[in-house]
Amino acid sequence: MPKYSYLYACFFFLFINSLFGQKKVLQTLFTDEKITIDGKFDELAWEKAAVASDFVMINPDNGKPIPKEKRTEVKIVYNNDAIYIAATLYDNEPHKILKELTSRDDFATADHFGVFLNGYNDGQQEFRYFVSSAGVQQDGVYTEFIGEDFSWDAIWDSKVQVTDFGWTVEMKIPYAAMRFSTEKKQTWGLNFYREIRSTRQQYSWNFLDNKIGNESTQAGILEGIENIQTPTRLFLIPYASQYVYTSKTQKTYGEFKGGLDIKYGINDAFTLDAILIPDFGQTKFDNVELNLSAFEQQFSENRPFFTEGTDLFNKGGLLYTRRIGGEPSLSQDALQSTLPDDHIVDDYPNTIKLINALKISGRTKNGLGIGVLNAVTEKTTATIKNTLDNNSYRKVVEPLANYNEIVLDQRFNKNSSISFVNTSVIRNEEFRDANVSGLVFDLNTKKNTYNVNGSYKYSYINEYGDLDDRKGYTGQLYMGKSSGKYRFGFGGEYFSKDYDINDMGINFQTHYYALYGNASYRIINPTKTFNTFQIFINPYSEFDNKTGRLQAGNINVNINTTSLKNDYFGLGFNLKPLVTNDFYEPRSVDEKLFVNIPQYISSYVYFSSNYNRKFALDINPSYAFINEKGRVNYGLSFSPRYRFDDHFSLIYNFGFNRQNKNVGWASVDDSNNTIFSKRDRITYTNTLQGKYSINNKMNLSLSIRHYWSYVITHNYLTLQNDGSLIDNTTFTGNTNHNLNLWNLDLSYSWWFAPGSQISILYRNNSALSSQDFNHRFDSNFSKAIDNQNLNHILSISVRYFIDYNSIKNATVFGAFTKPKTREHF
Repeated sequence: MPKYSYLYACFFFLFINSLFGQKKVLQTLFTDEKITIDGKFDELAWEKAAVASDFVMINPDNGKPIPKEKRTEVKIVYNNDAIYIAATLYDNEPHKILKELTSRDDFATADHFGVFLNGYNDGQQEFRYFVSSAGVQQDGVYTEFIGEDFSWDAIWDSKVQVTDFGWTVEMKIPYAAMRFSTEKKQTWGLNFYREIRSTRQQYSWNFLDNKIGNESTQAGILEGIENIQTPTRLFLIPYASQYVYTSKTQKTYGEFKGGLDIKYGINDAFTLDAILIPDFGQTKFDNVELNLSAFEQQFSENRPFFTEGTDLFNKGGLLYTRRIGGEPSLSQDALQSTLPDDHIVDDYPNTIKLINALKISGRTKNGLGIGVLNAVTEKTTATIKNTLDNNSYRKVVEPLANYNEIVLDQRFNKNSSISFVNTSVIRNEEFRDANVSGLVFDLNTKKNTYNVNGSYKYSYINEYGDLDDRKGYTGQLYMGKSSGKYRFGFGGEYFSKDYDINDMGINFQTHYYALYGNASYRIINPTKTFNTFQIFINPYSEFDNKTGRLQAGNINVNINTTSLKNDYFGLGFNLKPLVTNDFYEPRSVDEKLFVNIPQYISSYVYFSSNYNRKFALDINPSYAFINEKGRVNYGLSFSPRYRFDDHFSLIYNFGFNRQNKNVGWASVDDSNNTIFSKRDRITYTNTLQGKYSINNKMNLSLSIRHYWSYVITHNYLTLQNDGSLIDNTTFTGNTNHNLNLWNLDLSYSWWFAPGSQISILYRNNSALSSQDFNHRFDSNFSKAIDNQNLNHILSISVRYFIDYNSIKNATVFGAFTKPKTREHF
């Protein structure tokens, strides 16, 4: 190569590096012209607006400029109500644009355009708005800690046009759908996103360097928004629902529910959300499992109020919203222990009714985030029966209770924060109260190369009745390299014996300290074999505070890759080379007893074919060898999916898991010995997900799950003080289990206006549990779907979004306009 070619190449790469290292700036303009959201851009305002272009690839070839034939051009204008975005996405192969229709927030198989906005330009949180080439909206909140959270939903407008040169997107994002400071002259963080689904290529306007973990610090700048006079942000969402319940064991009956959601913008930075008489009857069903562990099963939150815009409230990990309106604090067993021998619990409530809840959240111009969450649940009773005279009476298992969380989160340096979090649960009468406080920090160097984070949390429990109050604490510290091809970190944590956040949060283990680390490597640009390649190594050790015994000691290795054809392949190994001690499985008083856990090695392989193909397949076999005779675990997950067209698709999943010679807690005998059992556990899970999208506003969805898990006990063992187990030939209890569950949801949803929805849901389910059963799949499946065992629910719900400003404007207009006669229609 001639010498000048080397000089030219060096100059080119220095230029590209300089370009990527700078933040792009887009200047916007004010317009008083009415803009119709139709994807055509025929208003004069668009002719004057500046253009954002020169997109750069995020994945797979990070840093590569977008080809000219795929160029993207974006413009922004604004008025006192909203900002408006016009995007032209060129494509020289428009017939290859994928356009699968889905329900909202489902990306599926389609091209996408996105706008990322940060009203404080602090590099810490972005509101993200996406539109697919089929016109389906997705929106969410991005933070470095959580990533993208699509549980948040805003109300905004968009329209797509597919053309012979590509496709266009026009968007209107009201100021009510974002947060920003009260400054007269606004400077926002801004980025644009484009996904070309056919090639799985992702691009951004301002370069997102994959060597840096935090995406929000890499946004460009939006300037020009000045002196906006935002309207009153008051939105009312009344709802009405009708339910019909029936089964073979109960008479058909109906129930009407009505309530109101309120969203009020205290100012442009702070918002109040409230629900009065909430209705969560159409939320997704829980994936209940046969739980043999010492800890409760943790469920996902599916209630919209508790999933939308909760990133601030999740600081410190002290909030588990399923506690609010969950099970009573006085358990059925605890209640029974307080009763005379001839009194029994005849009817015990599974949940507590939520009366109302509110959230206030926002951020000041100096970066101080403030969040308040409050909820009130009603007084709840159980029915007690006197077996001598058959008379019944009621006893309180959960009094009127108030759940509250306060968060103060100070951001600084555009990538760091320190937070104070407090949660409290106050119950009437002599019931347990709880208060937890935490100090949390997350510090990053200027270039986001290194990170230090940690926390200190303190809990105080005012126990039920005359029980002793308890105080506990925990501390955590982690530091590491958070950018580049090679990353690493190490940390530790300490939990005292009486640390307890379980009134409003969730925590399983206490009285231990842990030391852990991680190291990873990734490629930034494709190779001849891989589009992406990552390897992670994570050592972990855990010790009991009281005895110093090893509770956990393992190292796992995970490898994740994507081929040049965008097929995903992963594998992993987990090795525990030493015998450890489990203080939780024996379920002893004060967790004094422990059981020895043998060495093991486990592995898995995962393959997922490119979902762009009409037929795709996920498969995940796993195997674990435990160092005891005949004790192995193995499983298989198999999930084919087929996309018939852009409207209709089906996904089936089969899961199988078998644990041979598993050892676990079984009971306590009459001599107060802790009894373990050696058992086989077999689990089958079959699910079917289907959707038919009529258009981007109407969807039919099907969700079916059959879960069958059973346990067969071979023999019993007695736990010794040294953690060993010896044979027990005298225990005669039956600890076999059979859990047979069926869930079916068939729903129709129509977003008939912005923020307004009609939904119809038919649901049936059964839950069968027994200790005497047969082992045939067909017999258990038949029982699960037998109408004798099914509960049926049909519900219709209507939610209507009302903007206070539209009412006000209509009232003013009506006061000064001559009423219309029939001739005007």
